[in-house]
Amino acid sequence: MYWHTFHTTDDAAQALARAVAAELAKRLETQERVTVAMPGGRSPVAFFEALSCETLDWSRVTVTLVDDRLVDEGHEDSNAGLVRRHLLQNKAAAATFWPLVTEPSNPKADIARLDAELPEIDLVVFGMGEDGHAGSLFPDAPETDEGLAENNPHAAIIVTPPNAPHQRITLTLARLLTAEKLYLAIQGRAKAKIVQASGWALTGRWPISYFVQQAKAPLEVYWAP
Repeated sequence: MYWHTFHTTDDAAQALARAVAAELAKRLETQERVTVAMPGGRSPVAFFEALSCETLDWSRVTVTLVDDRLVDEGHEDSNAGLVRRHLLQNKAAAATFWPLVTEPSNPKADIARLDAELPEIDLVVFGMGEDGHAGSLFPDAPETDEGLAENNPHAAIIVTPPNAPHQRITLTLARLLTAEKLYLAIQGRAKAKIVQASGWALTGRWPISYFVQQAKAPLEVYWAP
């Protein structure tokens, strides 16, 4: 785990945008296409807007999500809508978008589509909640153990969070760890303590611990107080 500390969240967002853009451009030197999975929620807006202005061959980049809510893209809680409004703009408008949710009322169809067609993921950018959840793998959700299972053959699962609105679709740990590099963006001392403590205990209480303790993909943390 590599830890990057910044004075402000804006500094962290700008630095993360530069790092992700550089990694995408580097991979495009040897690959025809690259795929990056992005976080949702309100926290990544500054990162999205900074990344959208970075110069690279966006026409060869596929953007997908780590997780999303089972709502239409026009809903204010849709991560897909957030990405379209804040990332797929400016230079990044040329990227291809691969949504997780196309049929909110029929998520099993989306799971089947993702299992069959989701491109291989090169990079993952994700966040973490103050309860230690990553993506939509929540500590108390009944489906989280399935989502964290190393041998789960599915690209994604449906999750019913106990203390948050809307059912979700989230990529599984097994699928996320096929990426070559992981970027975790967090802010606040409480979240920093959880990530640091996760290095000592692998527990479903903190799903983030499964990302911290794995050895398949380098994890870089971008943190601001």
